[in-house]
Amino acid sequence: MTRKSTTDAGSRRTIRDVAAQAGVSASTVSRVLGGEYPVSTATRTRVMRAVRELDYVADARAKAIAGAGTPTLAFVLDDITGPSFAHMAHGVEREASRLGHLCLVCSTDGDAEHELEFIEMMRAQRAAAVILVGGATDTAEYRARMARIADSLASAGSRLVLCGRPPLDAGTPVTVIEYDNEGGAYALCSHVLAQGHQRILFLGGKPDSTTALGRERGYLAAHRARGLEPDPALRLAGDFTRDSGHRLIRRALELNLDFTAVMASTDMVASGALTALHEAGLRVPADVSLVGYDDIPFARDLHPPLTTVHVPYEELGRLAVRTALGRTPETPDEHLLLGTHVVVRGSVAGPGSRIRPSRPGGSAGATETAYG
Repeated sequence: MTRKSTTDAGSRRTIRDVAAQAGVSASTVSRVLGGEYPVSTATRTRVMRAVRELDYVADARAKAIAGAGTPTLAFVLDDITGPSFAHMAHGVEREASRLGHLCLVCSTDGDAEHELEFIEMMRAQRAAAVILVGGATDTAEYRARMARIADSLASAGSRLVLCGRPPLDAGTPVTVIEYDNEGGAYALCSHVLAQGHQRILFLGGKPDSTTALGRERGYLAAHRARGLEPDPALRLAGDFTRDSGHRLIRRALELNLDFTAVMASTDMVASGALTALHEAGLRVPADVSLVGYDDIPFARDLHPPLTTVHVPYEELGRLAVRTALGRTPETPDEHLLLGTHVVVRGSVAGPGSRIRPSRPGGSAGATETAYG
């Protein structure tokens, strides 16, 4: 028989009401709700059923004073609207939820002071980890600032995790998780070169971004491995947005640059480039080949489907959480590197005689191949 609560229906339920309803002690209810001590499955089921039946809500203020409550971690990024970061955020949230943590997301719009304020707030709340995402400018000032943040969080029992950011000095209490930006770009550019292209227009990101620089290094290295020195005029800097790709292609055409392929630094840049090429009457890949980077979902739905580099963003997010929460004192600093691979779709073909306007038309097959 189900026990009834000893309180009136209109009064606020207490932990003792839950204990009476479940037929256990108040301390057992605390253990179940706190999730910090082992409790049998049957007991946990009875307690959680009583919580639902009584619509019990814990006193958040009391739990905060006691240092209890749902443990949290923070995910900090420049722009939450970016598709690649959204997938990483999904991985962070799913893994945090699986491990019983609440995930808080902060979008800083590139404001370093806003980032610092949020991190300090997370330190005060003793968040289990603070995960910072995205490229950065690798300077002595940046390293010193990140080291101070890492030390500050460590002193509060928290952990700094850098995803896709440059590593810090050895011994700093930080976890760094990167993916092979340069290697992915090298493999991608090598694929385009292998089709016979030698004048490849590179649409880069911000010149001081470590992510953009890594992808440009891969582009250069692939040429030099074949005894080629790419024309500096074919390297245009912008940012990682769709509008940047559109704008840079228009500039390249206005300058009458001679190219037979385009290597965009992200899939978003490639999407803008594709539109600009179509607007100029150029067919992809019949007149110009085009590749991107990231392998975000819509890359396969472009016309033609985009050849690109797959980055395991969701797994990167999951790994960031698992590594931060599973750290031990014996591993004060960690540096992990995830691999990337090229996904071949329909946007690359052999070069024509020259880049030239053509009537829109033609299409490429959607066969997909991965290597790397």
